[in-house]
Formats: sequence, C-alpha cells, structure tokens
Amino acid sequence: MVREILDLIGDKWTLYIIATLKDGPVRFNELRRRIDGISQRMLTINLRGLERDGLVKRTLFPTIPPRVDYELTSVGKTLLAPVMGLVTWANGNQESIRHARDRYDAIQGADLSEL
Repeated sequence: MVREILDLIGDKWTLYIIATLKDGPVRFNELRRRIDGISQRMLTINLRGLERDGLVKRTLFPTIPPRVDYELTSVGKTLLAPVMGLVTWANGNQESIRHARDRYDAIQGADLSEL
C-alpha cells in the first residue's frame, strides 16, 4: 500500500495538481489552464485517482453548463508542506541542475565523438 501511495504522489502530474489546489477550490478548466502541458484526459485520470484516495474533493454544481470544482481534503492539505518543499527545492536548484546537465552532456558528447 505504501508503494502505491508513493507511486501516486510521484506521478508526473500529481505534484502540480496538489500545488495548484493549495489556495482553495478551482474549476476543472481553470486547473487545466494553470497546469501547463496537461491534457484533459490526464487531468481527469489524475483527479479521479486523487479523489479515490481521499486527497481531493469534487463538487458538482447543477448549473447549465455544469460547474465542477476541485479542492484538497483535510488529508490532501497535509501534503502541502512536503509538496511545496519540493517545489521550493526545485526552484532554488534549477540553475545548478541545468549547469550540471550541460557539463554532463558536453562530456558525454566529447566521449562519443572519440569512438
């Protein structure tokens, strides 16, 4: 069970969704606009998984057209500190990682050209 939970949290889109919901309820289409690169299908799949696991609450408003909001549950909110910690870490280290990748790629490219 722990591995399943970690797989969910480690999913490509889950961290983005959790971070995007940090300030309160968000409509589906607004979520999609805020999460660059996610398709409607992937957002739906991930939200269903998060809802199933009790991390996200889905609220349907019977309007025309129907309005659907998503928000973190109390359990989902407990993920905010670790998720935002990862976001802060990524923001603070992105330049160092980019330089490390450039150095590595340059070395690898040089090694490959010698073959």
